Amino acid sequence: MTRVAHTAVAEPPRPDMFSNARVVGDQFFLSGMHAGTPDGPVGGSDTYAQAVEALRRVQALTEACGATIDDIVVLRIYLTDIDEKTAVGRARSAIFSGDFPCSTLVEVSRLVEPGLTVEIEAQGFLPRSTGQ
Repeated sequence: MTRVAHTAVAEPPRPDMFSNARVVGDQFFLSGMHAGTPDGPVGGSDTYAQAVEALRRVQALTEACGATIDDIVVLRIYLTDIDEKTAVGRARSAIFSGDFPCSTLVEVSRLVEPGLTVEIEAQGFLPRSTGQ
């Protein structure tokens, strides 16, 4: 197992808490990404803006793992207000094309930091090299 990081995505507050991304064999796993910063969520209370930021972080970590956004096969989306699902869908449509990943979207009562409205986990497979 390999821990993966990206300079554009903050590491967990403590090194022994969790990993943002891991590569295991030909698969990669990303912890839930959100729009949180020490100064509050990117985009404030705007769920669309938060989803765009969360997906930007997902994409950065996916690429750090050696894959592309098209290599993601599963998304798990946690949303504090299910009525905002259209905003999340617009953000997803801006980053994914063709065959979208399998996805689960659930409403939760709250996320790890006040003001966060959406968190997105992802997993996928690393592309095979042309030499295989």
